Amino acid sequence: MFGRSSERGTDDARAGAPTREGRSRPEHVAYATARGLQAGFVATLIMTAFRLPILRSLPPSANFWARYVSGGDADDHPVAGLVLHLVYGVSAGAVFGGLFALLDAERSIEPEQRGLVWGAVYGMGLSAFGSQFMLKELLDIELEADELALFHAAHLVYGLSLGAWVGSRTEGVEDPEEEYEYDEEN
Repeated sequence: MFGRSSERGTDDARAGAPTREGRSRPEHVAYATARGLQAGFVATLIMTAFRLPILRSLPPSANFWARYVSGGDADDHPVAGLVLHLVYGVSAGAVFGGLFALLDAERSIEPEQRGLVWGAVYGMGLSAFGSQFMLKELLDIELEADELALFHAAHLVYGLSLGAWVGSRTEGVEDPEEEYEYDEEN
């Protein structure tokens, strides 16, 4: 069994009272948003490392850059496409971090578990938005079935990575840098 020492915040945090971590609810949301920025960066790198060798193409953000910013072909803008993809991912991570701090409905389960569940839901929501609005509407891109499956899988990887990072580093954790310990059962 593995675990980490932690103290959970109280319901008083909803009213702005200090949590056990000593932060008010708005401070906790700001803290979680900052952790979401970090998580968005890490999750975007993981997602990109997952998708590049499989899809063998740049993220569609290169298409967005070519169409709406600089013109030309998406292949002419690999760095701008990757940077824009990173900006999207970091921004979405910050939003998730703030939202995660506001989710009180499931406080009975561990934050890491909630992070994984809500991260997966969030990643798939971003994927649906990306495929239906960004790709189809803004960029006139229609993915084939196998490409679409991999597009969704990459966003699931993003969401799981994001949720795991935020859940393990924001709520009720005394020291978010403390490593998990694997306790031996006798």
